[in-house]
Order: sequence, then C-alpha cells, then structure tokens
Amino acid sequence: MAANFYYNSLDDKCKQPFGALRAGHELSLTVYSRDGVFIERVTAELINDADGSIEYYPMTFTGKEDGVSRYDVTFRVGASGLYFYRFILDTEWGREERVGEDGNPWQLTVFSSSYKTPDKYKGGIVYQIFVDRFNRGDDSEVVFDKKGVLKQWDEPLTIADSDGVYRANDFYGGNLQGIIDKLGYLKSLGVSLIYLTPIFESSSNHRYDTGDYHKIDGLVGTEDKFKELIDKAAKKNMGIVLDGVFNHTGADSKYFNKFGSYPTVGAYQSPRSPYYDWYSFDNYPDSYKCWWGVTVTPTVNKSAPSYRRMILHRNGVIRKWTDMGIAGWRLDVVDELEEPFVRALRRAIKQVDKDKLIIGEVWEDASNKISYDKRRHYLLGGELDGVMNYVFKDAIIEYVCGGSAQQFMSRIGAIMDHYPKRALDSCFTLIGSHDTARIINVLSGKDMSGSSKQDRQWAVLNAAEWDTALRRLKIATALQYALPGNPMVYYGDERGMQGYEDPLNRRAMDWKGGSEEVLAWYKKLGRIRKKYSSVMRGTTYMHDNPQLVIFERQARSRSLTVIANTGNQVGRYYTDVKCVDLLTDRTFEGGSDILVSPMQVLYLVNN
Repeated sequence: MAANFYYNSLDDKCKQPFGALRAGHELSLTVYSRDGVFIERVTAELINDADGSIEYYPMTFTGKEDGVSRYDVTFRVGASGLYFYRFILDTEWGREERVGEDGNPWQLTVFSSSYKTPDKYKGGIVYQIFVDRFNRGDDSEVVFDKKGVLKQWDEPLTIADSDGVYRANDFYGGNLQGIIDKLGYLKSLGVSLIYLTPIFESSSNHRYDTGDYHKIDGLVGTEDKFKELIDKAAKKNMGIVLDGVFNHTGADSKYFNKFGSYPTVGAYQSPRSPYYDWYSFDNYPDSYKCWWGVTVTPTVNKSAPSYRRMILHRNGVIRKWTDMGIAGWRLDVVDELEEPFVRALRRAIKQVDKDKLIIGEVWEDASNKISYDKRRHYLLGGELDGVMNYVFKDAIIEYVCGGSAQQFMSRIGAIMDHYPKRALDSCFTLIGSHDTARIINVLSGKDMSGSSKQDRQWAVLNAAEWDTALRRLKIATALQYALPGNPMVYYGDERGMQGYEDPLNRRAMDWKGGSEEVLAWYKKLGRIRKKYSSVMRGTTYMHDNPQLVIFERQARSRSLTVIANTGNQVGRYYTDVKCVDLLTDRTFEGGSDILVSPMQVLYLVNN
C-alpha cells in the first residue's frame, strides 16, 4: 500500500465490474487508506474525454480493519465514450490527488449497450496467408500478365531490381486452388478463420495497391474459384476473412491509371476523369497525397461521393464480396480512415449479416488511440469488432526475451481493463505477420545490426540460436494460444520458417522442409484450444506473482491455469488439488508445490 493509499483497477476488490463498462450500468469503486493521515473525505472524479467535463462522486467510509480504512462509491454511467477517473483526498494536510502509477488518471471505457460482436469464431484460431507465397495449385484458369517475373517455387526472393529499387514484382503464383488443396492441413492446425492478404487485381505481389476492387487478380484465380474456396472451407467449419484496403489504391489502377495500363481515363491522366476527386494533388499530376509518401499508393479521399458509392452502395464492393459468404473483413491501416467512413463500412457489412467480423489494423491500444490529432472510438460499438492485437504481441515477445513477469501482467492487464470483453474475444492475437520479421528470428537473439539486406537475406540461425528461439517460441505460443482473443498464425511460422523484414518474411512456403518439432507443437496447441474452446471464451483471472506469469481461463466448472517462467531461477506454484499439465501429460498431486523450471510453461487442469 504505497503512500498509505491503495487502488488497483485490475483488482476486483477495488473495481466492479472488471474492464470496460456497458453504458447505463453501474460501476463500483473501492479505495483503501492506512492509518497515518486523517482523511476528511474521498471523492471520485470522472472526466469525460469528449468535452473535459467532470462528474464528482463522494465516497462513503464503510469501515476499518487492521488500521486500513475503506471507502466505496457506486454510480451509473449513462453515455458511451472514453472516460478517465482519479481520486481526491481531503486530508488534515490539504487536498491530494491519487492517479495511476504512470502519473495519469485511470481509464474507463464505456461501450454502447447495443454493441455486439460475432460469437461464431471466438475461441478459434486464425491463419494468415500471404496469398502469392502460400501454395500454387493446379488451376488452368490463372493468368500471369504482370510487369515482372513468375518464379519457380524454390527460387530466391528478389530484394531489389538492377537499379536498386524494390518493386514487389517477383511472383511465385500462390493461388486460391493452392489454398483449397491445403484446407486439410489447416484443419489439422485447428484453424477456424483463414485471413487472406489482398486478392483483388493489382500489379504487385502483395496486392496492397489495388488495381480493381471488383476483380480477383488473374494470378490468384476466378470468382468461381473464390466461391469454391469459401464453400469448401465452410464444410470444414472455417471462414474466410478478406483484407480491405480502402485508404489508398494503386497508382497502377483503373482509378488513377498512372501508367496507362487500363482503358479508363484515370485521375492521373485528366482532371476530367470520373475519379479525379478521389485524389488530392499538390501539383498536378505528379505531386499527390499518398500513403506514407509511397507514390505507388495514392491516398483516396473517402468522402468523395462516387468513391463511397462504389465501396458502400448495395451494389458496391463491400456488398459484392460479403454476399459471397466470407466471414468478414480485416481493415488495412484503419487509423488512416476517417471515423465516419469506418462507421459507414460497419453499417454496410453488418447490413449483409450482423455476424460478419470486422477487424482493424491497430498497432497501439485501440481504446484510446489518437490518430492525426483525433481520438478514435473503435471499440465503443459503432466501428470495429476487434483489432490486430499488437500490444499483446509486444508484451509476449518482451517477456520471453527476458522481461519481467510483473511488466507482462501489467501490459496484458491494461488491455483487458480497457477493451470490452466482447471486443477482446474477437481480436487477432498475433506474434508475427507480413509486416514483421519472422518470429523465430525475433526470438533467436541473433544480432543482425549493421548488416545489409543482402546479408540478412542469406542469414540462417545456427544451432545455439535455433535452440534459444525454440525454447522461447514454445512459451510465446503457449501464452498466445491461452490469452483472450484468437491466436493468429502467420503462414510458415508453424514450420519454423526464417526471415527478417519485408520481403524476407514473405518467402514461398517451405512445404518440403521445416521443423517437425515446431509443427507438432502448433498442432498440440491447436488440439488443446479446440478441446477447451469454451474456456478460451471465458473469464480471465490474473494472479499476482513476482517471479511467474500466472493466469487462469475459466468457464463454468472448467478452468485452465497457465504458468510461465522465463527467469533464471526455479519458481513455485502451490496446488491444493491433483492436476495434469496438458503440454507434457505430467500429473501433480494436490497439497504441494509445483516446481516451475526456467524457460518452462505449464497448462494445468484439474485431474
């Protein structure tokens, strides 16, 4: 009890209910003060982030035990929004403010009473496929008509053309038929959602520079083939999530048409183009607003009426692809999209089916994100169902690479406190993606600082580095698979594929090699998650321990306790009941300490 005062938003003795609050519901707060300073009154102050207004709630003294006084207050918050709160103590020495350890008031997220997220895929597993690099199936209808090269599957990546520029124009021909051919493999991993990087027509291998939103890229397949994938995946209880890139198009597109590849009159070609008002030109035509200065991706004016009609109209892009039966959308760089447009996207998607999933790419805490000097309200009920949970990713990696258990629990706890549970359960919990280095390399400890990209292209982990990475990977994935949300596996990570930054993290899938030990581990985690899927959708209880990470997932009478130790000393966990570790099948008798060795993780269930 620092400074004779105690409040912890993660402690249910201090805050009920835990986490975000549903609008119109009551919040109960309790603070504790040890004898030493006479307190005349305690007041909780609730600050509305929208306008800075403050509501004052006097707290009631409710008793003293062992020299510790308790003060309580319960009040109702009627409107959804972002709030912050602090405590004001009037003492014999004057007025004192109590805020969080970071020096800021605590956060209270109040979400709309009508906010719902799809339950169908909660407790599942997401698998991300970088389409060009996953698998090339036998499909006579695919067409290669790119300004680039179609490589053999085992050819090395191109990291720059002869002039030193990387144009993302080397293709390996991964396609929809290739994914269909591997549905059984994905099922063996326990996958329930397949998230595809963009499949619409584009001039690049990553396809984040859309050429035509209404067409599937000819190298990927046809609309009929896509429908076949959706239907065959559904028969295996798997859904397809599409990547929606709506902040920018390609410069090489029917809309901008910088290179004259399309028969349309693009905005680059004439101010009289029907697409001219989609873009912002500083000095026509060569100086224009583009995503992070990348000239191949000119930014779209999302308020342009014709653009909004194309994307949002009942005959538009969202409706066309959602009607085909996809499970939902992942919105690329959602913080670049204005909130009215995000809300319109949600309405368009949910009008088709309220159970379609909407995930946003947000790298920070999505509950209090500020983008372009504006607060975002992604998780209050009118925008997203969940986000790519990069905060969990960073916390996991930092912990397994030597961070403290307390810091890990604090970072995880903050997100659990800030996100509505219905949103947190929908999030994609990742530890790697097409935007990050391969997780096995990140965890290896291999120092590549000062090296060239050419050096990193051919770098391979040695035996010691691989052993370090593997031990860390097992703990990282065990945490990833047990934390709230849906674990997301980036293609090839389950086989121990190596690679550094883009494009080195996007090699063609190694179907002939890879680590059998890593693959077996991912499959084991998948089986456990499937068996305990109800628990993975349940409540999370965090245990305070200075040495170990300990948290419990619980649903009704079933529970799973996760214990991890990345320190240098043996930890102890007392169990009063007989239990078994699902990861090793080892049984522990009740009424004794379980010794947790360094670099060990346990999944304990009652036996």
